[in-house]
Amino acid sequence: MKIALITGICGQDGSYLAELLLEKEYTVYGLIRRSSSINTKRIDHIYSLLELRYGDLSDSSSISRILNEIKSKNPEIIEIYNLGAMSHVKVSFDVPEYTGDIDGLGVLRLLDLILSLGLKDIVKFYQASSSELYGKVQEIPQTETTPFYPRSPYGVAKLYGFWITKNYRESYGLFACNGILFNHESPRRGETFVTKKITNAVNNILKGTQECLILGNLDAKRDWGHAKDYIYGMWLMMQQDNPDDFVLSMNEMHSVREFVEKSFAVKGITINWVGEYLDEVGCCSKSGRVLIKVSEKYFRPAEVDLLIGDSTKARTLLEWKPKITFDELVEEMVLNKG
Repeated sequence: MKIALITGICGQDGSYLAELLLEKEYTVYGLIRRSSSINTKRIDHIYSLLELRYGDLSDSSSISRILNEIKSKNPEIIEIYNLGAMSHVKVSFDVPEYTGDIDGLGVLRLLDLILSLGLKDIVKFYQASSSELYGKVQEIPQTETTPFYPRSPYGVAKLYGFWITKNYRESYGLFACNGILFNHESPRRGETFVTKKITNAVNNILKGTQECLILGNLDAKRDWGHAKDYIYGMWLMMQQDNPDDFVLSMNEMHSVREFVEKSFAVKGITINWVGEYLDEVGCCSKSGRVLIKVSEKYFRPAEVDLLIGDSTKARTLLEWKPKITFDELVEEMVLNKG
């Protein structure tokens, strides 16, 4: 019997991972948080196939109860994918304590329960680390050995999660691995993330329900891939004989500005840029209408200007290779496929 527990199953990555594991005939448990509004939209199509349980990464008792239930099934292996997090970098500056509790100490709670419940020998643990660990980058591109320099409460909390996972692996012999994933997107991306904000705006502007798109740092550069490719990489990490840490990335860099241009181009609109910094605007080349504006409101207190990964290790040892290109990703998001 193959059993997996996914925290954050209602999120973008969690929903794709649940689909993948069901295809591979796992029994899939999911940790969901109680909410006054329904938050299972991304998994509604597979809802009846999942074992969903209420819990929270801030509450050890709820996690313990779920792990004990899974343990009672006498599985040979339990794969735990910790994807749950306060995942918005900008918002982490507003709720730093909560971010630290969930993204940092939440990892510790899971790892410590694995030990205290006697699950050490049957659990494989995956920690969702992040390219935000690199922050103020110390080398280009970033690999598994690049020094970390996080620039947000989110990045700092994820740094704790990374190191406590590595520490429990080395101290107690746990199968525990970190996936340092660079930005990965899809039509299921949360509405407040910049890629989804851009692609939604393209359609809303054309429908007449939105006047223009307002963004922050247009020249921030990221290494963007598709979430489907990245969750497959997560699964591959868990199928290895020995745990290790891996970067997953496209090994290429694109600016927010380029993402905007390509998104509008999907709908046949060319953007011309006029002005500088906060006074810069993006205009439709045909009509001259202002479609994009810049606001200081959307700049981070400490900016991360450039992230580009080197996933050679994963491509070599895991034989992982992303299938969806940057242009295909943008088109899929604008057309809202999948």
